[in-house]
Amino acid sequence: MELLKAKLGCQDNTKGRPLLLFLMAFALCGLGTTSVWSQSESEVRWWKGNLHTHSLWSDGDDFPEMIVDWYAQRDYQFLVLSDHNVLSEGQRWMANREIVRRGGEQSMEKYRKRFGPDWVESRRKSSPPDNSPPAELDAWETRLKTLAEFRKLFESEGKFLMMPAEEITDRVGKLPVHMNASNLPQVIQPQGGATVREAIVNNLRAVNDVAERTGQKVLVHLNHPNFGWAITPEDLAYVAEEQFFEIYNGHPSVNQLGDEFRPSLELMWDIANTLRIDQFKTAPLYGLATDDCHNYHGTPGSQPGRGWVQVRAKNLTPDELIFAMKRGEFYASSGVVVKDIQFDVKTKKLRIEIQPVADVEFVTQIVGTPRDYDRTWPPGTDANGKPVPVKQRYCPKIGTVFAKIIGNSVEYQMTGDELYIRAIITSSRPHPNPSFEQQFEQAWTQPFGWKNE
Repeated sequence: MELLKAKLGCQDNTKGRPLLLFLMAFALCGLGTTSVWSQSESEVRWWKGNLHTHSLWSDGDDFPEMIVDWYAQRDYQFLVLSDHNVLSEGQRWMANREIVRRGGEQSMEKYRKRFGPDWVESRRKSSPPDNSPPAELDAWETRLKTLAEFRKLFESEGKFLMMPAEEITDRVGKLPVHMNASNLPQVIQPQGGATVREAIVNNLRAVNDVAERTGQKVLVHLNHPNFGWAITPEDLAYVAEEQFFEIYNGHPSVNQLGDEFRPSLELMWDIANTLRIDQFKTAPLYGLATDDCHNYHGTPGSQPGRGWVQVRAKNLTPDELIFAMKRGEFYASSGVVVKDIQFDVKTKKLRIEIQPVADVEFVTQIVGTPRDYDRTWPPGTDANGKPVPVKQRYCPKIGTVFAKIIGNSVEYQMTGDELYIRAIITSSRPHPNPSFEQQFEQAWTQPFGWKNE
C-alpha cells in the first residue's frame, strides 16, 4: 500500500484549432444531452465488454471461436473481434503450419478438443510441383469460421452479444493511425491523409457515411495514441468528431506511461479535454480500457483480460450499448469494479460506490483542470536547450488532483473553479497480469461537470 500511496502522491508533469469542428456531430451523438445518470437501478445494469481484440483473421494467434469462448466463460457480456482491415466473413483458409507457428504445437489440438471434429474443417493441400509428399503440417490447412457461423454458439439474449468490428489500420508516413469501428456493417478501407489529424477525420467520415447509409449505429474509438508515438494531445483535441479513445490498452508496447518528451495517456487525456472544453468549446473525450489481445496461449505479449468497459444500459443490444456510451454512461477498468456512479448536474456533486474486496484498499483521485490554468504553452526543449517538436511545456495545473479519497464510498463537491472533473480509482492490489511495471488495478470514470447547465 505504501508503494501505491507514493505513486499516487505525485503528478506526471512531463509535459491548432480544428479545420473542421463538427459541432453538429457532437450535438447528434448524445454526448451533450445530460451529465447525470438519471435512470433508476431497476431499469439499468452494468454490462462488461471488450472492444478491441484480434484473432487468426489478422495477427492474433488463436481461432475466433476459442477467443469468444475465453471471454464468454469469464463473465463478459459483449465482445468484438477487431481484426486489422477485415471483418470475419468470406472464405479464409489458413495453413496449419502458420496456425502452429503463431499459437504453438497444441493450438490445433486444443481447437479440435473444444469444438470437435465435426466443427473443425481441414483439407489436404495440393501436392508440391515435384509430387514429393509434403511435411504433415504443410500438407493441411484449416478454414477460419465466420462471425455469422460462430456467433450462434455463444450469443444468448440478455447474456452474451457479439458485434462485427474492424481495426481500421492506417498510416501517415511512419506514424500508425489505428481506429476501431464496432458494430460495423461492412469493411472500411484505410482512408489515409496528409497528416495524422486528416487521416482521423477521413476515417471517421468513411465510417459515418456507412452508418448513415445503412442506418446501423457504429461506435468508433481511437486506439493506443502513444503507439509509435503517433498521436499528440493536440491531435486528440483537434478532431471534435472523435468521441472516444483508449485511456488504457493492455498491449505492453503502447507506451502507456509516456517518456521524458511525451506525456502519459493520463496527462494526454487531461490536455486534450482542457483544450476541447476551454478553447474549442466542444465535448470532452471519453476513455475506454481494452485488451488489444493477440496472444491467447500464455506466451508473452498482449494477453486477454487486462482491460474492459462496463456500460450502464437497460438491455444488451448494440443500439443500447452504443447509445449509452455516447452519453458517457460507462467506465473503463483494468480490475476495479464500481457498483454505482452518480453525478448531479444541479448540485455538481459526484458520488461513487466501489465494490468492496477483502483486504484491498481503494484510493480515488479526483482529477481535472482548474479554470485559472496558464493558457500559454511554449515549445519544450531538450537538455541542451534545443526545441523538441513532440514536447510542450504544459501548465502543471492541467491534470490537477483536487482530492484523494480512501475507501469504498466517494463523494466530491465541485467548487466552480474546475473546468471538469474525472475520477481514477486505484486498488492496493497489483494487477495479476500487468502490461507495465508496478501496475495496480484501476478504474476510470468519464469527465463530469464540463457543461454549464
